[in-house]
Amino acid sequence: MTYAPSDRAYYDADSHIMELPNFLIDYADASIRDQLRPVSYEASLVTDEEVDAIVANGSKHSAAHVEAQIALGDRLIAESKEIQGLGAFDRADRSVALDMLGFSKQLVFATHSVATPFSASRKLPDDVRYGAARAHNLAMRDFCADDDRLMGVGVVPLDDPDLALLEVEFAIDAGLEAIWVPHHPAGDRSPGHVDLYPFWDRLAESGTPFVLHVGGAPLQLDTRWANTGRPAARDWMGGGENIRSKDMAVLHQGPETFLSVMVMDGVFERLPDLRGASVELGAGWVPSMLDRLDWTVRSWKKVDRYLAELERTPSETLRAQMAFTPFVFEDVGGFIDASADDLYLFSSDYPHVEGGKDPIGRFERSLGDRAPEVRERFYSENFLKIFPRARVHQPLASGLD
Repeated sequence: MTYAPSDRAYYDADSHIMELPNFLIDYADASIRDQLRPVSYEASLVTDEEVDAIVANGSKHSAAHVEAQIALGDRLIAESKEIQGLGAFDRADRSVALDMLGFSKQLVFATHSVATPFSASRKLPDDVRYGAARAHNLAMRDFCADDDRLMGVGVVPLDDPDLALLEVEFAIDAGLEAIWVPHHPAGDRSPGHVDLYPFWDRLAESGTPFVLHVGGAPLQLDTRWANTGRPAARDWMGGGENIRSKDMAVLHQGPETFLSVMVMDGVFERLPDLRGASVELGAGWVPSMLDRLDWTVRSWKKVDRYLAELERTPSETLRAQMAFTPFVFEDVGGFIDASADDLYLFSSDYPHVEGGKDPIGRFERSLGDRAPEVRERFYSENFLKIFPRARVHQPLASGLD
């Protein structure tokens, strides 16, 4: 018996690799290999001892550990977490985990290895940052190569438009099915800058969506916002590079800014085939963003000639071309009522603890007595709107037109 009920298809918009230390180094070009740091789990829920034991065992879980994970059955998602999760870094084990979870498709993101390609604080030369992106994309290609249910997500920094175009070409040719871009300015440019037109054009013409994801910009507020004169509070993950309470309150500001300027710069209007998703960045901010963008464009198009060229309202544009994953603790049913049912995606965050022990159960409670077609859109059809190549079969009794 799988975790996901068999009465419909479930498309998972968020899962992760838990990279071992040499994830990038093993795939990097020799010219930059010695400039890359090993993947670090410092200040995370994973201990150095856990990582060292896995590496010492040939970069595999022990046979006894794998057997115990499989024995969990439909409790796998509740108890198989972080680097000890089944298939956290081993692609063969990941296929077994996906059999047990019962998801039709699953986007696969990195966890820690994007720090170098997306680095905004460390002044790294372009050859190192884009070389790290290439190493990541090669590693992700290989992880997902043997199971077409695994949809590998490539990474491409946008700071250098020419290098970004070269890397997106490579990632698409490598079979990666989405491109993760950082949700901050592209160097000294807006992401809607004309120099980046070829990048967005290539995504649109190839049918490859872009994705925003937590970790695509600095996770934490400027430390001055946390300086209250009182001792720092210990958060649930123990500190370090993770989201604290004040970070969570403003987590939406980066992706909301990115998408707002993409709409107002006319990127979506110019490229109606461009699709994107905002993943693990919450969704409570989406209804208000749609309202705010609509009235901003309506008011400012009288004086802004670029806004005057937009033929659709921002809310129409984003409903057609974007989707968003709510956290399990958010009220996705309320968000649907406040906006539309074609905006939101199911995700598990496997094997991260943030995904919870029963994401389907929590989303079901939020969806309440809403119609079956609302559920079909949330669990599958909205995903297939953004990732149409992922369709493996028609969900049962969808009730959709």
